[in-house]
Amino acid sequence: MSVELTPTQVASAQQAENSVGLVKSQTFHWCEPFALQSGATLAGFKLVYETYGALNDAHSNAILICHALSGHQHAAGFNDPKDSKPGWWDACIGPGKPIDTNLFYVVSLNNLGGCHGSSGPRDTNPATGQPYGPDFPTVVVRDWVNSQTLLADHLGIKRFAAIIGGSLGGMQAMQWAIDYPQRLGAAVVIAAAAKLSAQNIAFNEIARQAIASDPNFHQGHYAAEQLVPDKGLGLARMIGHVTYLSDNGMREKFGREIKSGDITRGADVEFQVESYLRHQGQAFSQHFDANTYMLMTKALDYFDPARDNGDDLVATFAPVTAKFLILSFTSDWRFSVARSEEITYALIAARKNVASAIIQSEHGHDSFLLPLPRYVDVLKTYLTRIHQEISNGTTS
Repeated sequence: MSVELTPTQVASAQQAENSVGLVKSQTFHWCEPFALQSGATLAGFKLVYETYGALNDAHSNAILICHALSGHQHAAGFNDPKDSKPGWWDACIGPGKPIDTNLFYVVSLNNLGGCHGSSGPRDTNPATGQPYGPDFPTVVVRDWVNSQTLLADHLGIKRFAAIIGGSLGGMQAMQWAIDYPQRLGAAVVIAAAAKLSAQNIAFNEIARQAIASDPNFHQGHYAAEQLVPDKGLGLARMIGHVTYLSDNGMREKFGREIKSGDITRGADVEFQVESYLRHQGQAFSQHFDANTYMLMTKALDYFDPARDNGDDLVATFAPVTAKFLILSFTSDWRFSVARSEEITYALIAARKNVASAIIQSEHGHDSFLLPLPRYVDVLKTYLTRIHQEISNGTTS
């Protein structure tokens, strides 16, 4: 559960030696037609992004951060002096942290179709003058990667030292390595899979149905009605959030603690876990867009790069030249250790350079967002080695 900081604590956090401090989001505009895998074409698009650290003279020390389902460009530091919480991956990005901004130039963006400034369902459809809503074209992981290459060109980055992502972000790192093998030195794939299981697809569909069943949804045209399907979106978030945690983690955090009511009489009882999930759902529905949630979960469902190679993942990895680091967590049942091992074994069979680690954790899928000691050590050691190779000019 989040804790609000005092103004003094906020100022201290923003000025800490291991914080990137105050940062501003920037916007990249692509003003030419952009063809999507679905067959649709956008007249242009915008991507909102943030950068941390400095690009070296050789432009060889850049790292791209790809976000997961509900992520965005604000991965580290603070956007405003009044902010009480830093970016979503601040635990791992900053001076001296695993993704060390003293060593690397870090780029983090909000994906196409997002709701934090990049072109998406909230934008105006030039054909109608109304918000796109559900009419924003379907986008898939390959479309995101293609748009990210254009942002990289704009920033003068021809090759990333590493592309890093957890969950859906890890899928993007994989797609980069397959489609643009010469444009990255390493892919760090954390708590991800080469394709979703039927169970994962089922959870995503349940969440979408929760949104669609909200009376305010209006088949996705709620903005035109000046409505927000907050109950449906909040319920979708509650469903998803439960799957990101583990049974042991929830037991440790909540147990059967009661927040209010009399359980002996069964009168108005509210368990702590119920209160927590309601808070998560309500908070999420205030800053996320329901159509974006639909779009992002479908992109998760559709990801399957081996489909083009007869479901042969080994053959799919044949063009890869990047090194890989595959990380998974013992209690993550949504993207289990076995799913990461599938990627690792396929890379080994394809005779690629791959390292992997299984991290002990009780925090489920959300483990990849937390500063777990062994996780931090593995990630920091790997990226430090990459920086040494850049400095020595020994990158492949």
